[in-house]
Amino acid sequence: MAAPGSRSEPPQLAEYGCSYVVSRPVYSELTFQQQRERRLQERRTLRDSLARSCSCSRKRAFGVLKTLLPILDWLPKYRVKEWLLSDVISGVSTGLVATLQGMAYALLAAVPVEYGLYSAFFPILTYFVFGTSRHISVGPFPVVSLMVGSVVLSMAPDDHFLVPSGNGSASNMTTFDTGTRDATRVLIASTLTLLVGIIQLVFGGLQIGFIVRYLADPLVGGFTTAAAFQVLVSQLKIVLNVSTKNYNGILSIIYTLIETFQNIGDTNIADFIAGLLTIIICMAVKELNDRFKHKIPVPIPIEVIVTIIASAISYGADLEKNYNAGIVKSIPSGFLPPALPSVGLFSDMLAASFSIAVVAYAIAVSVGKVYGAKYDYLIDGNQEFVAFGISNIFSGFFSCFVATTALSRTAVQESTGGKTQVAGITSALIVLITIVALGKLLEPVQKSVLAAVVIANLKGMFMQVCDVPCLWRQNKTDAVIWVFTCVMSIILGLDLGLLAGLLFGLLTVVLRVQFPSWNGLGSVPSTDIYKSVTHYKNLEEPEGVKILRFSSPIFYGNVDGFKKCVKSTVGFDAIRVYNKRLKALRRIQKLIKKGQLRATKNGIISDIGLSNNAFEPDEDIEEPEELDIPTKEIEIQVDWNSELPVKVNVPKVPIHSLVLDCGAISFLDVVGVRSLRMIVKEFQRIDVNVYFALLQDDVLEKMEQCGFFDDNIRKDRFFLTVHDAILYLQNQVKSREGQDSLLDTITLIQDCKDPLELMEAEKNEEELDVQDEAMRRLAF
Repeated sequence: MAAPGSRSEPPQLAEYGCSYVVSRPVYSELTFQQQRERRLQERRTLRDSLARSCSCSRKRAFGVLKTLLPILDWLPKYRVKEWLLSDVISGVSTGLVATLQGMAYALLAAVPVEYGLYSAFFPILTYFVFGTSRHISVGPFPVVSLMVGSVVLSMAPDDHFLVPSGNGSASNMTTFDTGTRDATRVLIASTLTLLVGIIQLVFGGLQIGFIVRYLADPLVGGFTTAAAFQVLVSQLKIVLNVSTKNYNGILSIIYTLIETFQNIGDTNIADFIAGLLTIIICMAVKELNDRFKHKIPVPIPIEVIVTIIASAISYGADLEKNYNAGIVKSIPSGFLPPALPSVGLFSDMLAASFSIAVVAYAIAVSVGKVYGAKYDYLIDGNQEFVAFGISNIFSGFFSCFVATTALSRTAVQESTGGKTQVAGITSALIVLITIVALGKLLEPVQKSVLAAVVIANLKGMFMQVCDVPCLWRQNKTDAVIWVFTCVMSIILGLDLGLLAGLLFGLLTVVLRVQFPSWNGLGSVPSTDIYKSVTHYKNLEEPEGVKILRFSSPIFYGNVDGFKKCVKSTVGFDAIRVYNKRLKALRRIQKLIKKGQLRATKNGIISDIGLSNNAFEPDEDIEEPEELDIPTKEIEIQVDWNSELPVKVNVPKVPIHSLVLDCGAISFLDVVGVRSLRMIVKEFQRIDVNVYFALLQDDVLEKMEQCGFFDDNIRKDRFFLTVHDAILYLQNQVKSREGQDSLLDTITLIQDCKDPLELMEAEKNEEELDVQDEAMRRLAF
């Protein structure tokens, strides 16, 4: 046992007692394609694609019909004996919760409570036919209801419905025409619901359900937490029964909170006590439901129980008359006839409707996928857009506000044994009974109790704050997205906050692609494994070779970053090296013309008795007009890593090859291909060859389409793996060392004070011939 305070040793990792040896040729892309014939990809014309998509058969038509009407797929497979009783029990429990939540969430949408009951009934009817989730409970959700209420209050604030007092004086306009106000707000909410449904239906028809993928979990977490805070503030004034102005726009929630506390002295004690007790009791019982969910067959419907008790107390004690408590007062029985929403209002709510449509869809699909994965069935994202689009269009004609799903209701429906949307239809029947027959029983209930029910259901959203520290440890960028979205949604409002969070999230993706990770690689000795030399010790870098792994696509946004990575890996700037070499060669040319240097087979020598002015200091001033001479005009080869006869600071080039590991490069654009080609040319000018490894076939095809290859850049420089490229280079070095290649070199003979011995006449003539040849080459 380890002594107290001593550091425990890390556990020993298991070693795999096996190894393997592979013997195969070194493959370049060219040799591999020659030996392994590549499959030809069938390319369809637009006409062929249209003909294929428009072709029809009985089987295909029935498949399309089942896609559009998922009920035709699951209803014939319904197990009546096994599932019906469970669905009915689940539906009754869910319907009771949906009734109370519909009334409570109507307060968030700024419409009378009976319209919350309508919104808990009508959307279920159409989702039953068109939806693909078997478990979600369709209806109002606090975040979406609050977004709807924000639009309603901005378009129909209380100030628009002031009426004059009895004397007709304009200065005494202190009362509200509540009937006209409520009718106007219901019209706005139903019109918004219709427009949201149209947008969702269009999105589904265009097959763009993928849009929800851009709402990352950190973004959704920050947004829903901010929405929970906004819901809390909006319901707090109802619990306290204090009046405030209807603020909208930037900082509206802050202004509401400030005014609520400024008027806290006007708090109605009866409403405050009822609301506070409701919150405490609901949260306590919900905690018990969650803790003992494996022992309790059916969760306790505490919201229903508390509301019934509160309604009875309010009726018996006549809280409205005796304590001026705010109660629901009137819930009409039955339904309103369908009515056409005001299409003329579309232009005023178009921007907000887009955000509501996406948020409502994202919440529903996210919850649906959780239960779909749990019970092994698929959620069709595009069909969900269609299903909720049709549901909201249908509901918009019956004075409903936007529907999605609620986490708590869905949890109740699933935990009480719900198997299919038959449970949803059963819950709709419970809501229907309430609307037709039992609405009068809920008229005495205090609004503060309904607001408290809303607040009690926010616990799960607020608990998301606890995820931030863990998220910070796992990924700081995601944590910043969470916090940014939350703060912006509180400050700017939910619609602008969501947009700001979405743009910020996309910006982080762009920045991560624009400034990706890169590594210089080295090999584990005697293996084909290559890892980062920065992250691991005891790795070997091949002599004269640098290996770069760039972990990002290469496109117009990050080509400059890629060039910097190449420069950092090799340790020099290829363009600067080339320019310095040109400068050195021009100085040598001038000295040879002046007779201060002579070219021989053995190098450059200075004349006897003359000072060698070649060793003049390098001012390091570039001469742009002289740097445009192509490389081919300087044909003489120089050992640039030896000492030169002129004092020009030419950077050393310690490598002969650069290998680019392209395994993480998923695509190239035209700018990326051109930049790669330019990099290869720049290194070729200074006698460094560039090789490519692990290039994907589609990326290689894109390079061919963009004209990357020519006589100097061939496919034999592209290898299947990094190890193939390194083995090829090592073999090239061995072949070069085995040959005694003769190259014309310029060698520095510096500080030569002893007179040189004269050669025979033939040798002198040979020197002159060599000098003339060098002059001829440099004279271009």
